[in-house]
Amino acid sequence: MKLFECQNCGQPLYFENTRCESCGLRLGYLPDRKAVTALEDGEDEANGMRAMDDRGRYRYCANAQHEVCNWLVGADSPEQFCAACRHNRTIPDLSVAENLFNWRKLEVAKHRLFYTLLKLGLPVITRTADPESGLAFDFLPPPPPGGAAVMTGHERGLITISLAEADDSERERQRREMGEPYRTLLGHFRHEVAHYYWDRLIRDTPSLEEFRRLFGDERQDYGEALKRHYAEGPPANWSEQFVTAYASVHPWEDFAETWAHYFHMVDTLETANAFGMRVRPKVSKGADLSTAVDFDPHNANMDRIIDSWLPLTFAVNSINRSMGIADLYPFVLAPAVIIKLSFIHDCIHAAAGHPTTDQARGALRAVIAGLKRAVGAPEPN
Repeated sequence: MKLFECQNCGQPLYFENTRCESCGLRLGYLPDRKAVTALEDGEDEANGMRAMDDRGRYRYCANAQHEVCNWLVGADSPEQFCAACRHNRTIPDLSVAENLFNWRKLEVAKHRLFYTLLKLGLPVITRTADPESGLAFDFLPPPPPGGAAVMTGHERGLITISLAEADDSERERQRREMGEPYRTLLGHFRHEVAHYYWDRLIRDTPSLEEFRRLFGDERQDYGEALKRHYAEGPPANWSEQFVTAYASVHPWEDFAETWAHYFHMVDTLETANAFGMRVRPKVSKGADLSTAVDFDPHNANMDRIIDSWLPLTFAVNSINRSMGIADLYPFVLAPAVIIKLSFIHDCIHAAAGHPTTDQARGALRAVIAGLKRAVGAPEPN
């Protein structure tokens, strides 16, 4: 994510800030401008507030009253909700304090997801515009004792997220139980939305044949594949072909896990670029792990993304270990996974009207060949 600053006083801001801690002005996010803006006037129903970013007049999304959203809507817009919140189909019972607390956590992750979707120029269709398969979210609390469990998942554009995932201890319990190295709310959103975009960008398109060549045939029985995974576990050599063990379950899950990792990469690299980060290890083979993250990964070729990702993750993992905490990125990208990431990169850029060139693909193949030859960074323990 990019860095933001108050237009009134220059104070650095987080994406979620609603008030500048330096000058006290209220803040809101303008999705069309991709900017957090300071707001000059007090809000009123007739005229809204004036944004210092573009001098337009805006009002907060209706969900701001619950302190779950800081996005803005045009003062004269008929929309009650912002570009992210209008995709909510079901929210929890807010008379339960715990539900509101956990919903706020989910909305932080969801808004960061929509930042990336909009930045990449991906089509985002509401359920109102497409009642059959538009993108929508159900945020559901855990059931009463004896009730059916709420399962996080996707079906024809509807993404269900259990509020239990917002409980850090419960999420960590599930992570350990499932043997996962990483489990976050933002990761859930990125994974589940991938299933929505598989339907939009892959199914019934010319990309389907290439998808099957790289990920496998999605027509195999999903239920049986899931049973086999939980009974037998992943293949012994799964890391040679898949970004995570869960990706080996079925081609659909491989696509979703790889898609989520692509989002991890471009957003993390954008943040590194915003901070002007350079990595130059002071070791004998430091040149192999040096990079300057001086580009916008949302608009970059895949070879440049990969070329910066390994040095950056080796550096941040090393910093985390110095603090005695787990690796920020506990994964290793095998060449086969990089090729799958490139496929997703191409599909996303084609959907946004920026198809990848043959020259860029050739450069990526050279990067993969170099990775095969390189000593590389040590794998996470």
